[in-house]
Amino acid sequence: MADSTRPLLSDSNSSQSKLPPKRSLDETIEQCIGNFGWAQFFQATLVSLAWVFDAQQTFITVFTDSQPTWHCLDSDRFNYACNSSSNLCTLPNQTWSWDFNPHVSIISEWSLQCAGSFLKGLPASSFFLGCLIGGLALSTLADSSLGRKNMLLLSCLIMSLSSMLTAFSTSIWVYAFLRFLNGFGRATVGTCALVLSTELVGKKWRAQVGAMGFLCFTLGFLSLPILGYINNGNSWRYMYVLTSIPTLIYCSLVGVFVRESPRWLIVKGRKEEAISILQSIASNAITMSFSNLSLDVQEDRSKSNPDVFDALKILVRKPWSLRRLLAVMAVGFGIGMVYYGMPLALTNLNFNLYLGVVFNALSELPAFLITFFFIDKINRRDALIGFTALTGVSSVLIAAVGQRIGSLQIVLELVSFFSVCTAFNMTLIYTIELFPTCVRNSAIAMVRQALVFGGVFSPVMVAAGRENQFWSYGLFGLIIGLFGLFVVGLPETRGSVLCDTMDEEEYKNIAKEPIIIG
Repeated sequence: MADSTRPLLSDSNSSQSKLPPKRSLDETIEQCIGNFGWAQFFQATLVSLAWVFDAQQTFITVFTDSQPTWHCLDSDRFNYACNSSSNLCTLPNQTWSWDFNPHVSIISEWSLQCAGSFLKGLPASSFFLGCLIGGLALSTLADSSLGRKNMLLLSCLIMSLSSMLTAFSTSIWVYAFLRFLNGFGRATVGTCALVLSTELVGKKWRAQVGAMGFLCFTLGFLSLPILGYINNGNSWRYMYVLTSIPTLIYCSLVGVFVRESPRWLIVKGRKEEAISILQSIASNAITMSFSNLSLDVQEDRSKSNPDVFDALKILVRKPWSLRRLLAVMAVGFGIGMVYYGMPLALTNLNFNLYLGVVFNALSELPAFLITFFFIDKINRRDALIGFTALTGVSSVLIAAVGQRIGSLQIVLELVSFFSVCTAFNMTLIYTIELFPTCVRNSAIAMVRQALVFGGVFSPVMVAAGRENQFWSYGLFGLIIGLFGLFVVGLPETRGSVLCDTMDEEEYKNIAKEPIIIG
């Protein structure tokens, strides 16, 4: 059966067949867009900037929810022993004081220093829970009714408005609810930005454009310790105001300047809009062949025009796509647990928190550079196995070394975080190449859900690691090392052409693996 279908799909010289050559849409878009010009660069850069604000909201609680430093007052005056190693909760209130104004953190403002770990971690947990629910509720809208651009705009708008409202929280419960709402909106920002930016360019620059988003995420992460240092001693509420206003400005820029994905428009049967966008961003004017070929493309895609949750049904209906989805989600779970857990666990190390966050953010730069410059030369599957293994070994060594050698611990932590950052980037690019256009955004969203789901467990493990670092860094290493092996059964996608329908992807697999299929 595989042999009988291949000539029909791949022989473009046959005058008898009315079907276009296999993967003709990808090849035609490549021809229409031409070289990577300023229009594509502007679009890719503007879309990728969403990652800056995504990173800020993801890691902002490292500073707003941290426990401030404190000092002892005149202990002789109160006839009570007080020193820096004392348990704060056992000291009378009159024997100690915060180093700064109590409003610098939610812990000091709402007197949570002696509250249970559940209450302290409630805002962070609420944020990740919002990410999970938001991902499930919003992710498929980008593949169905709203499209990539409108979904990106809506997500950034929810994220920015909820961040602004967070600055006016009156209690830990209101704060936790607004963090939940923030995570709900943030859930699809990175997904839409990654998919939209890569679908606006040709195959040659696809991986590099995807890596631009990772660089912007790094810049957003790196901006937090700078903002935190500038805001040092002031209210934590200013941090949310400082990050929400630029996001609101960005939303207006997206609404005016960003173009919708031409691939998605064709999948939805909106051929004229797709041609218009291609003409506006193309570096040459070759559009005639696209106009001719897209008629058949539109008819072929009308059968796979998913409604809100149909994209997920399409994903799980085919055994090969379900296997791929479960495998990359398993890898994403392990990566997410370590990626989101490492910055939170910096408080467990004998090292300056501000410097630790700066070094962690800077360690994402080499991860970006590797992704940007060597993505075309790296096998996705082998790279994921290697980087997850390196992360696992380094994390276990952190727990084995202990706090006796603090300098060695921070070096191992940076190696581990660099490795997991690179694995994070590779996983998203790999997912883009594993799934066709009609379900690509939903597949990316599910993988990001797995990444966030891993992050839900991180605060609990970090809290347990304050007493014994094996329960944080040790488990981080074991889990990511184990789950990284799930990519072994996935196909290699380096240099492959993006497919647009499930049938095209399946036929491509048949052509590559005729013995397995038949």
